[in-house]
Amino acid sequence: MNRVMVLDKYIVKNFIPVFFIALFMFVFILILIDLFANLIRYINNEVPVLAILKISFYFIPKCISYAMPISILFAAAYTLGDLYAKNELTVVFSSGIPFWRLCVPLIAIGLASSFFSFFLEDLFVIPSLKIKNELSRLALRLHVSESNSDIVIKANNGNTIYSVDYFDYSRLILNGVIINESNDAGDFILRIWAASADWKNDHWEFKNASIYQYEDGILRVKPLGENTSYNVHPDIFRRNSVIVEELPAMEAKHLINDLRLAGLPYLKETANYYHRFSFSSASLIVMILSVSMGGRFRKNILLMSLFTSLTVAVVYYVAEMLSMTMAGLNYIPPVVGAWFPVLIFLFIGALLIRGAKT
Repeated sequence: MNRVMVLDKYIVKNFIPVFFIALFMFVFILILIDLFANLIRYINNEVPVLAILKISFYFIPKCISYAMPISILFAAAYTLGDLYAKNELTVVFSSGIPFWRLCVPLIAIGLASSFFSFFLEDLFVIPSLKIKNELSRLALRLHVSESNSDIVIKANNGNTIYSVDYFDYSRLILNGVIINESNDAGDFILRIWAASADWKNDHWEFKNASIYQYEDGILRVKPLGENTSYNVHPDIFRRNSVIVEELPAMEAKHLINDLRLAGLPYLKETANYYHRFSFSSASLIVMILSVSMGGRFRKNILLMSLFTSLTVAVVYYVAEMLSMTMAGLNYIPPVVGAWFPVLIFLFIGALLIRGAKT
């Protein structure tokens, strides 16, 4: 047991420096890619260098989130490859230590990194990415309106339907409002028409409103008096301008629920919500893949580890992008779109470990 613990410490000691060097390298590359992708627009809009550096600074947490799985894969593959090149793996296997036990500390690091990635994303990456996007839009003079037009919203389990010509988010005003109410059987109860409605603390206050309602079997119309029962939050009317990637997990879940209750498209947002959890498991997946391949390289370890890491990362991210796109288009369920690549690559990693040298 003492011998195995010493081996665990030795592997971790070799893994950590390579991981941080790789992480720095990949983060730097991602920042440069983002910078050069927007360089022409920065020049055309005469964006100051300080503003560009500030945008790049707030992009660092997202780069860390993207680079962490690739860095883990590279570091683990290089560490095991280096042990194999120095014939240290031969000594380990000759002492009776199985390959799966050799990989336990690396798998533990991958598992811990997955949990860390989720909280990193929720607490640091999302807030910083939101600031980065706002700074980019401001620097490039891109205006994103949170107002909306031609809106249909369902409320009260679908029994109340709002139809709005235009929603002014800056002033919280609805223009051209029609509200239809029905019972659970779908029978008509009333209809409200209003030229506009203002949000007052916790309800909508209608202006120049009329109500259509049956009285004694006759449909009658009369002015709508004071009414505080219509309290659908203004955020519901701007949901299509809210980016789910810029919301923490709990807020993203509320957004999806609001979209579903309002009768608005929500499959793409649901897939992105599940992807929040599946993406954090990427560190564990790539660690399993890397330990299964790390001992296969005896020559050109640095080059082969880097090439393998980039290849596997590209294949994984492309598979993930395709499954997420299919989920957003409703070809497959959102949960399948988010988790299918994870399960496939987990299965591949298990097969590779089974066939690894021992």
